[in-house]
Amino acid sequence: MANQFDITYVFDFLPKLLSYINITLFIVACSMGLGLVIGFIVALPRLYKVPILQRISQIYVSFFRGTPILIQLFLIYYGLPEMLKVLQVDVSKAPVLTFVILTFALHSGAYISEVIRAAVKAVDRGQMEAAYAIGMTGYQAFTRIIMPQAVAIALPNFTNLLIANLKDTSLAFSLGAMELMGKAQTLGSATQHFIETYISLSIIYFVICFGLEKLFVYIERRLLQHEQPIVSQGRQPLTRRWWKGVWASQPDKGGYQA
Repeated sequence: MANQFDITYVFDFLPKLLSYINITLFIVACSMGLGLVIGFIVALPRLYKVPILQRISQIYVSFFRGTPILIQLFLIYYGLPEMLKVLQVDVSKAPVLTFVILTFALHSGAYISEVIRAAVKAVDRGQMEAAYAIGMTGYQAFTRIIMPQAVAIALPNFTNLLIANLKDTSLAFSLGAMELMGKAQTLGSATQHFIETYISLSIIYFVICFGLEKLFVYIERRLLQHEQPIVSQGRQPLTRRWWKGVWASQPDKGGYQA
């Protein structure tokens, strides 16, 4: 049975949990980095409509978007070593983090491929044709014209995916990974102050997610600063604009006309 609530434990648990934040951030950084590579590779066949590869990428995306990530963790952690045994490859002694990062990378890659595909298609096709018209190659047109705009378009969705990935890493403790959630479970079991542990954990996750959100909002504004509308020099009062419209509509008889 849990002990009586004591707010002092919240502040006592914060530094203990923060000492494991590097593992959580390591999982997020590695999985998102690999996910970007996987997502780009998976998105290409669908963008260029490569017959067989396009169907394979669709199946991959449908599977990882249509199944819970917890099930994916169990399938890769328990199933992948059994499948590799057929090829005489033994990965049973590999660190748990290896399977966790691989799972999150494959999961993120499916979503990132859709983000990339949607962002590239959102860019006006006429800009690509204009790039060809001035003598650019396909590679130059993509890297100089399409990609910068696609990155700005994809950034909000990528930010949401990154934050969701950060929160989903709390499921890694189900495989025995000692990250933030795993340490929180250990502290709660040792002290029987589970509520205080989860409050401390919530504070840490909230601060990290809030900081990431503000960071990417700033980056997005920097990328889209060329699209900001020009601020007018001040609007005139409605009555004055109405009178100017009335005077402008009168025929010119040599008198005052606004």
